[in-house]
Amino acid sequence: MSDGSVERGTKRSEDSLATYQLTVQYKRYYIDVNENSRGRYIKIAELGANYKSRIILSIPAAKAVVAEVAKMLPLIDEPSTEEHAPKESSLIKSETLNVDGRKFYIDLKENDRGRFLRIAQMPTNPRQTRQQIAIPSDGIHEIYKTLADFLVKFGEGHDQESPNAPKVTAENKSFIFHVGKNDRGEFVRISEIKLNSGYRSAITVPMSAMIDFRKELDVIIANQGKQ
Repeated sequence: MSDGSVERGTKRSEDSLATYQLTVQYKRYYIDVNENSRGRYIKIAELGANYKSRIILSIPAAKAVVAEVAKMLPLIDEPSTEEHAPKESSLIKSETLNVDGRKFYIDLKENDRGRFLRIAQMPTNPRQTRQQIAIPSDGIHEIYKTLADFLVKFGEGHDQESPNAPKVTAENKSFIFHVGKNDRGEFVRISEIKLNSGYRSAITVPMSAMIDFRKELDVIIANQGKQ
């Protein structure tokens, strides 16, 4: 998962797989499915009159968020239980998620303009600021449906690894091997996770290249024994 930031002087090459635009009240929302060397992710951007905010969701995070929002959908259109809607935001329902070493807050709230959903993403670096978007009730169902549809179309083979997936731990890192299949064919994704920070990266090796991949590793291992 990446936000396209520059790392070591080079911007990661990214492919745009799908995009969707929605206007709700005075705001515009963009939902993008992108892919880079670290995997697929979904970006949700909110554009107001003079501001822009966004959250970045890995496929596992997007699935977790969609599952929690689904539980809140019945509450969105319910009439307010208060005689007068509060001017300040009041909390109706809240959930906290921990996915891929990141924490997410999903809050259904209400103020004098109606109910809205706020999704906040806490940074892994404490020096960074929290990212969040707020969706008015008029747009929650459509954004939920778009996310769910994108996950069906683009999430297969990119979801969270099985707890039984092969795993190697060395020094302060874990390497997880996940066998998957997508529209391009079968593959093995090797995820690298730093245990002290939750930072995650991955490479994807086509299944057709695995024999040659293993041969090269065997050569490296054999040469190490001779040094």
